[in-house]
Amino acid sequence: MPAAAIDLDRLTPTDRQALIDHLCTFVTPDRWGRIQSVIAQRTRQITVVLEDLYQPHNASAVLRSCDGFGIQDVHVIETRNQFAPNRGVSIGADRWLTLRHYREAAPAPGPSNTARCLQDLKAKGYTLVATTPHERSTTIQAVPIDRPLAILFGTELTGLTPEALELADHYAVIPMFGFSESFNISVSVALCLYDLTTRLRADRPDWALDAAAQAQLQLDWLVKSLKAGDQLVMQFGRDRGWI
Repeated sequence: MPAAAIDLDRLTPTDRQALIDHLCTFVTPDRWGRIQSVIAQRTRQITVVLEDLYQPHNASAVLRSCDGFGIQDVHVIETRNQFAPNRGVSIGADRWLTLRHYREAAPAPGPSNTARCLQDLKAKGYTLVATTPHERSTTIQAVPIDRPLAILFGTELTGLTPEALELADHYAVIPMFGFSESFNISVSVALCLYDLTTRLRADRPDWALDAAAQAQLQLDWLVKSLKAGDQLVMQFGRDRGWI
């Protein structure tokens, strides 16, 4: 029976910490220290939205950049194309990210996948910044970071859909000085995240996850780090009378 049979997200802080204390005894001190240090650098003040990427290499490289720059949440819109990262490129980065998929099959009643994703982010307080060479675009370096940002990237050939552009709050462009009109999507993500996360960490004291969110990730990553993680959680739950 998998650990999912116990809703880890609904554990009390005391129960969650007890389970963390138990599981960390099954990993080496170096591994546990690495988990803690990486989580301490994670942020949800910036998140990435990917609309209909179709090349596995690009999808994988984007996830690797998100992990490398400490982005925890990635929102994946799959209306026309399935998001299928190549593990050989991502080096397993997707295991440590929170991927939120929007992929209801069309035709579907109600809002589109793009609308559902972006409206959900707006409701959570995110400012939507569409990356596009739009006539009203500002440079990515001029995008303010005084509130949570969701950075939108579109499909490789045509970019963001008109619907995504309509719902965006701001447009941003990466300055270019050559004959090429745009960077590859994975390069664009890396350049944007380098600038935004550098400024975020320098200017915002509240960029890191709070204690509860860090503990939640500690538990999730411990389970993923252990070959018998699910079984250890279930046995602990039985011993504690959770199941």
